[in-house]
Amino acid sequence: MSGRAAELDRDDPLARFRAEFVFEEGGPLYVDGNSLGRLPVRARERIGALVDEWGVELVRGWNRWIDLPTAVGDLIGPELLGARPGETLVCDSVTVNLYKLAGAALAARRGRRVVVTDRTNFPTDRYVLEGLGAELRLFDPDPVAGPSAEDVAAACAPGDVGLVALSHVAYRSGALADPAAITTAAHDAGSLVLWDLSHSAGAVEVRLAEHDVDLAVGCTYKYLFAGPGAPAFLYVRRDLQEELRSPIQGWFGQHEQFAMERDYEPTAGIGRFLAGTPPILGLAAVEAGAELVAEAGISAVAAKARALTSFGVERFDARLAPLGLQLGTPRDPGRRGAHLAFRHGEDAWRICRALIERAGVVPDFRAPDTIRFGFPPLATSFADVEESVERLADVVERGLHLDLDPRPARVT
Repeated sequence: MSGRAAELDRDDPLARFRAEFVFEEGGPLYVDGNSLGRLPVRARERIGALVDEWGVELVRGWNRWIDLPTAVGDLIGPELLGARPGETLVCDSVTVNLYKLAGAALAARRGRRVVVTDRTNFPTDRYVLEGLGAELRLFDPDPVAGPSAEDVAAACAPGDVGLVALSHVAYRSGALADPAAITTAAHDAGSLVLWDLSHSAGAVEVRLAEHDVDLAVGCTYKYLFAGPGAPAFLYVRRDLQEELRSPIQGWFGQHEQFAMERDYEPTAGIGRFLAGTPPILGLAAVEAGAELVAEAGISAVAAKARALTSFGVERFDARLAPLGLQLGTPRDPGRRGAHLAFRHGEDAWRICRALIERAGVVPDFRAPDTIRFGFPPLATSFADVEESVERLADVVERGLHLDLDPRPARVT
């Protein structure tokens, strides 16, 4: 480790949070927290205690569990997303929540059956929007900088757009969009706006209320450390909640749900966007991870994300650019999330595989040419950043990837 990395780690006010996570002794360098975050010690303990509670309480436990979707939502919303209490709900998956909110938004904007998104948005978002039966209008943003307010204004110019749906942080490049300017551009065109916060929740400051955001969804298994398949969250601005109606009507969103045998009547408030029985074990993990980020403070977390990625760009310039790699992420630290994208043409997958199999580094690959290094601020040291970049340089310099199968695996 260089003196520079050691100095940054010594001065890191969040360094103590590394002890809150499970690390495999002798395990690989893990720089894929933008896909799946590390396991918090308290999440393992919380889930274990809940399993024991389940064994004793059985169905009686529902008297305590039933309000977890809104309780954990009120931890994530005000503390981490800049939302007001009663505007955030933890439930279902990002895909299901996106469908619910997009469908509700279009139904409320009668006569405006056009949905706008960018062609580089995460595939599941585009698939869901395409499946709504509305016209999907795609635009091509800058491949590194991502969507802009000007892009959105141009796409909405015909005056027929009911919904603009974009990602706050681009999944491939890590570019951070300008939610204030884009939301204003969409509102000026008469459209609602739906943000996907999957790569920003727990990594950057979001400020939903400040930017007058209408709707949002996001996952909890990246920078909120809730584990594989953990429930997602959704946000609906308070003044829109009574106007919108979820297209997935389930008994947990029903007014007086245990009255049974009656027509569907959505409950008041954010709870109307619940559907089926909530996943209680998953909610316990979300709560544990969100508590960690809240304890650190999202402003401090976002500041460290900028510092980690800035150090990563420094090391890229010194070690990777001379080897022919390209930086696929904005250089301005205020315009990116907590991951960096390194591009290397047709060899990117083989280099990624060599990192995993021969260099003890776990990143991920996004076709056709991008290797992503994710740096969750609470679990990542500056030494991790330096060493992961150094090992990537070593793989390329020594050609450790050249004899590997160029065909991508199913999971990349």
